[in-house]
Amino acid sequence: MAQVIEWVNPGEDEIIWRYPNEVIKWGAQLIVHEYEVAVFMRDGKIYDVLGPGRHTLTTQNLPLLYRLVGGSNSPFKATVIFVSMKQFQGRYGGETQTRELAPVKYYGVYWFKVADPVLFITEVVGGQSLYDTADVTKFIRAYFNEGMMKHLSAYSIVDLFQNLDMVSTQVKVKLMEDFRRLGLELVDVKIEGVNTTDEWRQRLFWIMQTGNAQAVMQMDTAKQVAAELGKSEGAAIGTGMVVMPQLLQQPAQPAQPAQPYAGGGVPPAGYQQPAQQAGQEICPYCGKPIPAGARFCPYCGHEIKRCPNGHVVPEGAKFCPVCGAKIE
Repeated sequence: MAQVIEWVNPGEDEIIWRYPNEVIKWGAQLIVHEYEVAVFMRDGKIYDVLGPGRHTLTTQNLPLLYRLVGGSNSPFKATVIFVSMKQFQGRYGGETQTRELAPVKYYGVYWFKVADPVLFITEVVGGQSLYDTADVTKFIRAYFNEGMMKHLSAYSIVDLFQNLDMVSTQVKVKLMEDFRRLGLELVDVKIEGVNTTDEWRQRLFWIMQTGNAQAVMQMDTAKQVAAELGKSEGAAIGTGMVVMPQLLQQPAQPAQPAQPYAGGGVPPAGYQQPAQQAGQEICPYCGKPIPAGARFCPYCGHEIKRCPNGHVVPEGAKFCPVCGAKIE
């Protein structure tokens, strides 16, 4: 009966499987399914690679191994490793800082597949008999998180909270070379969420409300901005215009045209975020646009606090930054 070499019922997350019998007979039947390749190794060195199909092992399709055994037709010793070429999914998460040194936690998902099975086996798998996505994630976690920390630190906190899709695409391009060196192709990267401290969430709120990041960053804390509103007499009437000139003077100046930016790199320092769409407000907790009048943020779930006139106010505000109404 002919020897049959086949990877039967591979698991959903299994990337490689080593055939347990290392004694191979000429004439054995090798069955390689779609999205697989079979790699023949001996003494730690890769000799022949066969793609999908039903192969009868002969001296013609294993020329390198045949020469190695001296042209003998006797059974020979070799290791057969099946490599799945399908697309797999991994998860990541970590902490870094933005361009303003704001602490940020991030998490997401990425998709990858084996692009070069020979390089993948020699650089990543080594002597493992079975290798799955958890093993790959464990192996490349250091590469991945190091790259994420490096690249995310080039963005501002507003960029991260408002343009996750754009940032995901640009980070993917920067990480592709790291994967290529391991014999892997990084198919896609998606940053599913970012988070920061309460203090930086409030700063983000003020930056997006006033459009003056520099003035807000000069404040010791965002709560200090809100507290300043209460220091003027008659604060309930136009408080923001009286107490926060440094914040509101900037919008009163002639508007500078937004610098063109079409992606493909880190946004320039002067890049201005697109204006908030009509009928939308900004969540002071996660910084994402929410429907006007929403009671809870559909993204982070926080209750939206409002002044008596219905304007969104951040946690700790004593007066509304829009109408100056006192917050009870």
